[in-house]
Amino acid sequence: MFAEERHRKIVDLLHAHGTVKVKQLSGMFHVSEDCIRKDLSYLEKMQLVKRIYGGAVLPRENTLDPTLAKRKIEDDQGKRIIAQKALSLIQPGDTIFLDISTINAILARLLLQSGKRVTVVTNMVEIIEEFATQSNVTLIATGGTFNQFCDGFIGSICIDAISQYRFDLGFLGVVGADPYQNRTYSYEAEEGLTKRAIVRASRKAYLLLEEKKFSRDGNYQVLPLDHFAGVITEKTPEPKVLEALGQLNIEVL
Repeated sequence: MFAEERHRKIVDLLHAHGTVKVKQLSGMFHVSEDCIRKDLSYLEKMQLVKRIYGGAVLPRENTLDPTLAKRKIEDDQGKRIIAQKALSLIQPGDTIFLDISTINAILARLLLQSGKRVTVVTNMVEIIEEFATQSNVTLIATGGTFNQFCDGFIGSICIDAISQYRFDLGFLGVVGADPYQNRTYSYEAEEGLTKRAIVRASRKAYLLLEEKKFSRDGNYQVLPLDHFAGVITEKTPEPKVLEALGQLNIEVL
């Protein structure tokens, strides 16, 4: 088999399974492991794969978008589906945390419409504004260092406030999730550290994310995916993603 044909087959296997291993490819193509490593090195230079220890995965997208308004209007219908599912998990009397997330902003509006009497703790300005008038929701704002890009509060003061609570449920957004490497991502360190504090303070923490974010990265690793009780998404993920999530024992809603 020529190297070019082997390269095509390796990329096809990656698209089918999400990850490949050097040892498995060596046996499949009847070549040395060193030969496979050279193949993967070449494919990485061509930006067709990303090498990891013992194998390779598909390259992932880092979508740093500084425009909050654009993020708010992206796939609004999908975000509403996710928010509706999250709402169904909330029981009257719960104390919940709504993280900085455009989906959580929609969830906040749905909570108001539902009439459920709950306590909401949040660090997102838009959510604070939603609950500013008298409503069925008892609102607690964390305070902290205001981040204009996030439209919310992050940092040490915010983290200290969060650590004083024990939430029944925490709902968080991330910019990307990698089920093959068991990782979640944020754009910056302080934002990621704040999210870690929310998960630690929650009896159950759920990720709210569109299916496309399973192929996106950020700049800072937040937590392993298996630290979350489940993932709520707008449609069934691809089979290879579902398989990876199943191996991590993560519920997909």
